[in-house]
Amino acid sequence: MANRPVQKETSRRPHFLQFNNLACETAGGKVIFATDEWFAPARNLLKRDPPEFIATAFTEYGKWMDGWETRRKRIPGHDWCIIQLGVPGIIHGFDVDTSFFTGNYAPYTSIQAACLDQMPSFTLEGDRTGMAASPSQFKAVEQLNSDSWEELVPITKLKPGYSESCHNYLNVTYPHRVTHIRINIYPDGGIARLKVYGIGKKDWSTVSSQDLVDLVALVNGGVCVGYSDAHFGHPCNMIGIGRADNMGDGWESARRLDRPKVLKVDEKGILQVPGFEWAILRLGHPGIISKIEVDTNHFKGTKSIEYLFPFCSIICLNVLHLKQQYLYVSLSVVQCGPVTHVRLVIAPDGGVSRLRLWGRPVSNNMTRPQQISKL
Repeated sequence: MANRPVQKETSRRPHFLQFNNLACETAGGKVIFATDEWFAPARNLLKRDPPEFIATAFTEYGKWMDGWETRRKRIPGHDWCIIQLGVPGIIHGFDVDTSFFTGNYAPYTSIQAACLDQMPSFTLEGDRTGMAASPSQFKAVEQLNSDSWEELVPITKLKPGYSESCHNYLNVTYPHRVTHIRINIYPDGGIARLKVYGIGKKDWSTVSSQDLVDLVALVNGGVCVGYSDAHFGHPCNMIGIGRADNMGDGWESARRLDRPKVLKVDEKGILQVPGFEWAILRLGHPGIISKIEVDTNHFKGTKSIEYLFPFCSIICLNVLHLKQQYLYVSLSVVQCGPVTHVRLVIAPDGGVSRLRLWGRPVSNNMTRPQQISKL
């Protein structure tokens, strides 16, 4: 089958963008403290959707902005907020996005981190536009000693929120598990989005070898490590939490330009297509897969013929119907042996909402390549 070469990212895009956004609201990320939220609340930082700008939108406190924006500081200090990651894990980089904050963006930032599996309860409820932290909230947050957390990013100059400069990519080399981050802005201003790219880190010592687990799930440390095309949606969306809200929360490729002008079937009634798109995912833990679930929810006009190719050469062939959830159980899957990576192929193109690989974890030293016959 003809196959298009892998699309190459531009040199300006760092490698860590292939990983998951551990702080996104859809992954369970939340802001638990912010010094000031006068013009726009800090919870906007964690929105999944790209920031937008509405020229005519104002609130009673000033211009409406789709991000976090503090008032002009007239007291000592600087502004900061604390974010609880939706998925604790190893952080590889940040995108501090200043989109549309041009004359009001935060000129500098730094980022700190900690692993706090047990901590006091903090809640910031409702719309906090026009608000600031109260004395009691400041006193409560002091228990975290966040000013002494590990510094992942030193004080760094940010660029204004014009389209060519809004993404401030910050690489991180920190090998320890993180549950919370503190982002500081100096001295005040606005940021549209904060994306925390990394890999979930689960405590697998608490999981029995008899437990059936989604080995590729975002929350269990699964990650996309390569793909052929992600024009409409990145493959990492397939391992997200719960079912997708819409088509944008799945993997969707562009329509292949090498598709025939007229599609035909062979003597067996199988549709003849020239190519395919693929995505490779690394499991959060090596395991023996016993059930495979492919969910095509919301993909109403992007029907695909699907194949599943783990590196151990399992091949499951089926034709997916639209807007349904599929569960595959195969003896060949069970007998494949330990798996570390899978390759999902859609032919010739199209979309998949979610991929679940249910199996039982095994020790790393049991993992070795295995080969089985095609179904």
